[in-house]
Amino acid sequence: MVLRIQGLRAVILIMAWVLPGVVIAEEDSAAAVLQRMQQAYQQLNFELTLIEFSQGQLEPKRLTRGHLNGQVLTHLTHLNGRPREFVQRDDETSFFDASHSGYTLKNASLPGLFYRLQQVPLSPMLEQYDAVLAGRSRVLGRVAQVVRLVPRASGCYGYVLWLDQESGLLVKLDTLNNDASVMEQSMGVALKISEQPSPLMKELKTVSLPPAMSVSDVYPVPQQPLSWQIGWLPEGFQLRSQDTHKLPITEQPVDYQMLSNGLVDVSVYMARAGNNPEMHQQLIRQGATHMFSLVNPNQVEITVVGAVPADTARRIAESIVHNGASTSAP
Repeated sequence: MVLRIQGLRAVILIMAWVLPGVVIAEEDSAAAVLQRMQQAYQQLNFELTLIEFSQGQLEPKRLTRGHLNGQVLTHLTHLNGRPREFVQRDDETSFFDASHSGYTLKNASLPGLFYRLQQVPLSPMLEQYDAVLAGRSRVLGRVAQVVRLVPRASGCYGYVLWLDQESGLLVKLDTLNNDASVMEQSMGVALKISEQPSPLMKELKTVSLPPAMSVSDVYPVPQQPLSWQIGWLPEGFQLRSQDTHKLPITEQPVDYQMLSNGLVDVSVYMARAGNNPEMHQQLIRQGATHMFSLVNPNQVEITVVGAVPADTARRIAESIVHNGASTSAP
């Protein structure tokens, strides 16, 4: 009899687990769940330790966010390897890396899709992706709602999001290739939500940071129209910015264009090839990010970098048409 009661209790627990998910799916749309995710990110004081997994490599990070005297403060730090950290105070983001001097940019976001998803405007994003509720699961020992973002056009990745049901916070993210294989994963391993901001927030509010710069501050010289154009863009992508500048380490002048669909950015560089250029192509992958480069018949090196499938990066590079001379490309 005891065993029978235990078995009955087990069935009741299972039903309690499954049925609420059905109710949630009926009452809330995927868009509403995503909106709650973004509201949680904007409003809560929390600390999330997460691990990013790509190509067999694990990288732990800690994200701390809080509100102090009307100001929103965010700190992201890499916990292994060379020191790297990012500080946000409202709309200004400071970047620190042991390999170079720190700097601050206005209206910049933390690097990585995990953070951008929680801040990008939902309406234009949902024009490019279908959001689908996919039941519930567990992350961090907590119930999580699962949402799939399915690209409406080919040439883009899909995503699976796990959102903490209690708070709404994003706690896990998978980036999926066309064959549904996981290209990259970010997964929370510890979450602390508090009424009061972390003591770290008080330090961030008063710490001295590099002066904030805008894009016009970085490239103050009036930019001339570029002498080349991209012949093919993935559906939903648009040209968002372009300029001519020098690469920070080599000082090599390059023409640059940035493409975006609102969620994913793709950078395109065009520069003179070396003294003895050879026709070549090279593809490098780091997690979900591909870098594809080639030297075209005009002996111009074209490099495309972005979190898009390899075929998409290749097609963008091969579609580029050069119209004449410029300061960086012949």
